[in-house]
Amino acid sequence: MTRVAIIGLGLIGGSLGLALKQAGWQHAHITGYVRRPETGIAAVKGGAVDSFEVDLGKAVRGAELIIIATPILVIKDILTRLVPFIDHHCVVTDVASTKRMVMQWADHILPKSICFIGGHPMTGKELTGIEAAEAGLFENCTYCLVKGRHSTDHGMSLLQHMIKTIGANALPIDAAQHDNLVAGISHLPLLASMALVQTTTQDKAWAEMSKLASSGYRDITRLASGDPDMHTQICLSNKEALTAWIDTFIHQLQELRMLISNEDTALKDKFVTAFKERNEWLKKRYPLQ
Repeated sequence: MTRVAIIGLGLIGGSLGLALKQAGWQHAHITGYVRRPETGIAAVKGGAVDSFEVDLGKAVRGAELIIIATPILVIKDILTRLVPFIDHHCVVTDVASTKRMVMQWADHILPKSICFIGGHPMTGKELTGIEAAEAGLFENCTYCLVKGRHSTDHGMSLLQHMIKTIGANALPIDAAQHDNLVAGISHLPLLASMALVQTTTQDKAWAEMSKLASSGYRDITRLASGDPDMHTQICLSNKEALTAWIDTFIHQLQELRMLISNEDTALKDKFVTAFKERNEWLKKRYPLQ
């Protein structure tokens, strides 16, 4: 039996617990750490964990694997608080959306005997909390793994096996490369979604406009319904890469504005290119659909 501690039982932490329990991974006993007992009660009742604790030390005692599933800017404090309680053979990982900052914290805070490997499952939805957790959330998703200064082969093997068990695909990647790539395909869309909502809802015609908004508006603004605190922390923890992508996006919008203003039929070429590129990506990423 493997003893697992999940720190934070929101969407990702709760879904990991559900996926591991339903798969029977290594006959794991999973303990969840929560701030509010009602969250722990719901997680136990829903089958995401076997037990819960509101005391961090008790939650991780004897754990062979610790998964930190808290907001990004909370992780530094969690790592510091973990130090007195971690067994020397323990593997520690996280699920944060950015990695460079987390890897730096882990390298500086954790003892050299502790294996820390950064993790980021490329999945999610706009709903939050243990109520939104689902075991199938990781099916066919890419699950990034970032080696730390003191990562071990045992730790990598353990996480790769866990990832395979929940239906995801492990992808070893460098922290800086990870943060740059996800800034473009994950964090920039958050801002684009939020900016469109603000642009339209703050217009004096929104009352009438809202009656016309349909599936297209709903789909492109879906990300704006996510957790504002989480999104803020994601953006602030990846500012260099994200600001560079914002500049590129602004340049694209300016080009489109110029083509429209000049009634330039080359605008169609932009649509054709985007149409082809997106369909090619869809075929490669979702070949069975």
